[in-house]
Amino acid sequence: MFGIGAVIGKIFGTDKAAESLINNTSSAIDKLFYTDQEQAEDKARSATEARGMVIKWMAATSGQNLARRLLALMISSVWLLQYVAMMSLSVAAVWTEQPEKLIESADVIGGYAENMNGALMLILAFYFAAPHMDKIASGALHKFKGDK
Repeated sequence: MFGIGAVIGKIFGTDKAAESLINNTSSAIDKLFYTDQEQAEDKARSATEARGMVIKWMAATSGQNLARRLLALMISSVWLLQYVAMMSLSVAAVWTEQPEKLIESADVIGGYAENMNGALMLILAFYFAAPHMDKIASGALHKFKGDK
């Protein structure tokens, strides 16, 4: 409850009441505007938290490193084999009398290799660009879906 003096002070505007009014008004105005500096600080804080989360996740799942590496090696090997086969067939087609079948085979294999580009992007991002995984994963998922 308010004392009688406090109520009278608020009604007649004592120094304490005026100071309170100024502080409250200043605080309200400050909350209305989101400055570029505050926005940059929030963005930096968010990025730092995201990096910390990735590091914690990697530490918490460190027992799965062998499985991750094995999967990465298998997927990368299949993609590389498809790419080399496509390139070899394309080059061989130049030196044959009837290159149509070789070119058609190269196109089929190349299509499968291209379908794996998203998976390969995720693997490379995970191992070499972990702090930027959010942007890369978004692009890789669009690649999987076939978005342009």
